[in-house]
Amino acid sequence: MSYRIEFVSAATNDLRALRKSDRVKVLHRIERHLGHQPTRQSKSRIKALRPGTYPPYRLRVDEFRVYYDVKEPERLVIVFGVVLKTRSAAWLTQSTTERWKGDEP
Repeated sequence: MSYRIEFVSAATNDLRALRKSDRVKVLHRIERHLGHQPTRQSKSRIKALRPGTYPPYRLRVDEFRVYYDVKEPERLVIVFGVVLKTRSAAWLTQSTTERWKGDEP
């Protein structure tokens, strides 16, 4: 059974800002990796971040990082951001649970 994938408005804006070829690649990988086993960690693709970090998961897509959370009972993946690797640390520093309140689908 597959997971439903939804994007908060900030993630949609992140995707729109990408070049079309990058956007297609990122969306393809999101569907491929997060649509079926979004919490299955691998050495290079999916990683559970440190406890207390929000969003709690990261998908690596070349030079981009996709940050997301999984709502297991609803089988829902919520994508919070698509960020260049070089900007990831700063993005995570400013992201907190409060930042996303009210923006979740």
